[in-house]
Amino acid sequence: MYQFTLSTDSTCDLYYKEYEENDIKHAPLTFMIEKGGKIRECLDDFKEYQEYVDFYNELRGGAFSKTAMLNYEAHLEHFKKLAAEGAEDVVHFTISSGLARTHEVAEQAAADVKKDYPKFNVYVVDSLAATSGQGALVRIALNCRNKGMSAKETYDLVMSLRLHVQHFVVADDLNYLKKGGRISPAVAAIGSVLNVKPIISFTKEGKLESIAKVRGVKKAIAFIKEKLEKEGPDPDYNYVFIVHTDNEPAANELAEYVREHLHIEPVIQIMGPVIGSHVGPNAFALGYITKSERNEF
Repeated sequence: MYQFTLSTDSTCDLYYKEYEENDIKHAPLTFMIEKGGKIRECLDDFKEYQEYVDFYNELRGGAFSKTAMLNYEAHLEHFKKLAAEGAEDVVHFTISSGLARTHEVAEQAAADVKKDYPKFNVYVVDSLAATSGQGALVRIALNCRNKGMSAKETYDLVMSLRLHVQHFVVADDLNYLKKGGRISPAVAAIGSVLNVKPIISFTKEGKLESIAKVRGVKKAIAFIKEKLEKEGPDPDYNYVFIVHTDNEPAANELAEYVREHLHIEPVIQIMGPVIGSHVGPNAFALGYITKSERNEF
């Protein structure tokens, strides 16, 4: 029997099958698609790959997607269900507090559930990341749980690793990030000039910033390769994650480089709709855990 329950919101972008096979509890967040003057509310709970592709094709076709990542009710119902099933210690992951207040909302929902279930205790991890960076921390916690570590031991470990999770994100159209308020209009404007591609990363506060500007996708991929050459993955966490918004060619090129030069089989995933709403179609990113902290190499 595990010493704690592992839980996350859906912004970690693990596939549904991974949740099911590894007994990871997840709270699907919501997003809204506006098209042709009509708005429909959707759940970030895709089960088939084609659902992701269809979502990005909708955006390409002119639809606009926006998110409500606070989702207090979703968190309350999620924690109530866990408590009713007998969960006591829970390690729960949220999207970076630099992007949304979901961390605070999860803490409040957990505290409200604890009023009715006094033994219910949630360690909320502000991942200071999103998508596969958050997913990397969830997978580390999964390994901790499976080895028999306690919730507190696991929480302390993943909290110590947060600033070592590196991200290099290349968005095809920065207007999506601008609309969501995740980057400034000035940074977004750069991307429309002469095919300039800002490389986006997370700060130590969990916010997004432009760390470099290159022209075109090829130079963006070359920049990421150079970062890998400067400092590769920490041998204790020797894996690389690649995520894309229906841009398999870029993801596959990076994956081939990782296989040939690092002799690591990377984890490749398509990004879910909540984070995908903010970066838009054709984006790609690579990340991994280093001994150095963020943006120190």
